[in-house]
Amino acid sequence: MDKRLKEVEKAYRNTDFINSSDARVIRILAELLEPKQRFQKNNIKDMIVFFGSARTMPPNEAKNYLKNIEEKIYTSDDSDKMHFQEELENAKNQVFMSGYYQDAVQLAKRFTLWSKSLNPNSRFIVCSGGGLGIMEAANRGANEAGGKSIGLNISIPMEQFFNQYITPELNFEFHYFFMRKFWFVYLTKGFVIFPGGFGTLDELFEVLTLLQTKKLKKQIPLVLYGSEYWKQVVNFDTLVKYGTISKCDLDLFKICDTVEDAFTYLTEEITRLYL
Repeated sequence: MDKRLKEVEKAYRNTDFINSSDARVIRILAELLEPKQRFQKNNIKDMIVFFGSARTMPPNEAKNYLKNIEEKIYTSDDSDKMHFQEELENAKNQVFMSGYYQDAVQLAKRFTLWSKSLNPNSRFIVCSGGGLGIMEAANRGANEAGGKSIGLNISIPMEQFFNQYITPELNFEFHYFFMRKFWFVYLTKGFVIFPGGFGTLDELFEVLTLLQTKKLKKQIPLVLYGSEYWKQVVNFDTLVKYGTISKCDLDLFKICDTVEDAFTYLTEEITRLYL
C-alpha cells in the first residue's frame, strides 16, 4: 500500500496566506524586488519623473467639453441657464488646464529625443504615475519621440487607469503608496511637477522634504511647472516670512512657464550632475 502523503501546498502558493495580514511584509517585499528585477532586465538605469493631475484633459477634449456646455446653455430656458454656470466655469478652467497637458507632451517628447541622443541611450527614461491627465501626457510625449516610458500605477477606487502610451514591459501596478513613492525617487535624476491636486501635492512635498533634510544623497533638479497655478496654490514666500522654511530652501526647485525653459534647466543640470 502506497503510504506516501499527497503533496502539501507550499506556503508561497497559498493565496489565502499571501493575501492575509500576516503576509503583508512579503507583499511589500514583492513590490520592492519585482520592479527592481524588471528595471534591471530592461536596462533602466535612471529616469525623469513627471507628476501632475489625472483630471487634466487633452486640449481637444477640453474644448469639446466647453462647446457642449455652451450649447446646452444656448438651447436651455432662461430658468435653467443658472444651473449650468458652475459647469461652464469648470469647463473654461479645463480649457486653461489643457495647456499644461500639451506642454507636458512636448517637454517629455523633447526630453526623450535628447536622452536618446546620449551614448549609451538608455538613460533618463520618462516616468509617470501611469494614469490619465498629465501622467498620460508625459508617457505620450515619450512615445511620440520613439522612446520607452515608465508607468508606476496605483490601485485606488477611482480615477486611476493606466494609459495606453506606457511601454508594456514597464507598466507597473502598486498596492502600497510608499513603495510606489520609493521607486519614484530611487532611480530618478529629475522631477517635473505640473499642476495637480492632493496626490501631486503629497508627492511634491515628500520630495522637497527628502531634499531639504538631505535624506537624498544625490542632487535632483526639480521643476515646478506653471507659475500662475503654483503661486496661487502654495505661497512659499509666506513660509519663509514666518520662518517655517529657510530662504535657501527656495533653491530646491525652479519655477518654469515654458517648455523651453524647463527643458534647458533640466538638461543643463542633469549634464552637470550626471554626465
